[in-house]
Amino acid sequence: MPRPLTLAVFTKNRVNPAYDAARLVADRLAAEAGARTIHYVPQTPDHVGQQKALVSEALATPPDGVLFNPTDDVAMAEDLERFAASGIPVAVFINRMPGKVLTFVGSDDIAVGYKAAKALIDGIGGKGGIVALDGTPSARTARDRTVGLQRAVAESPGITLLGSRVGYLQQAPARTAMAELLAEHPQIDGVWTANDVMAFGALDALADANRTAEVVGVNGLPAAIDHIEHGRMLASVDFSAFNIAAIATRAMLRHLEGKPVPQEIMVPAELIDRSNCHRWKVPFAERACATWDEIVR
Repeated sequence: MPRPLTLAVFTKNRVNPAYDAARLVADRLAAEAGARTIHYVPQTPDHVGQQKALVSEALATPPDGVLFNPTDDVAMAEDLERFAASGIPVAVFINRMPGKVLTFVGSDDIAVGYKAAKALIDGIGGKGGIVALDGTPSARTARDRTVGLQRAVAESPGITLLGSRVGYLQQAPARTAMAELLAEHPQIDGVWTANDVMAFGALDALADANRTAEVVGVNGLPAAIDHIEHGRMLASVDFSAFNIAAIATRAMLRHLEGKPVPQEIMVPAELIDRSNCHRWKVPFAERACATWDEIVR
């Protein structure tokens, strides 16, 4: 009896629930195909050196395929080359990076950032001052989302971007960054954040300061859906690590079966607000996995 296929799954941390969802769906789809997964996650969130060490660990017992979410799209390029040199196919997902890969699976992050920003601008009536909590500079997703924000602000003469801070895509740093912005600006009408976890940090800081502002995020996490439903957040964008990882896993399994796979697969990202948030009120463990034909046409 042949041994089961092994997929090495690299994610950036265990503090963002989006990556929990990515690991969950990779496990589910691999198991359905009779394959197994091995997860490689830095102990320190987003730590480049630790992810490099994990690449070496994976290469010591080579997997059949790799699902790779890089901690840094530039610093990890040489590690991507190590997989290529070993003849191991790699599907990069969520964070795009240069190099020899089977496929990239993600969403248009500039459009995602723009969509969140437009929702915020519309939500405050097209006038006022907003602040931004940017993601980790080493994350391509975060950089591109900020470009989307800047485009939306440039199109909106009634909006002033008062200031920005890096929240590192984590709740505690975002809370600290938002507290600094609140101390600097006596009036903030809206808060744009590059992911939902930072939006939660912004909400914490607003509560600490007894201030209010409209807040938007990205990811459509269950806690964000609850905040939107109850009016604590204005909106999120469904940049779904769950669906992206599902399609990345399906792509790798297809390739290992000898089936063709596109070089790039873009997963749609829908705006979530109070008008439609009920559609996302399903725990990740109970959600249907995105099918190949739904996304790849």
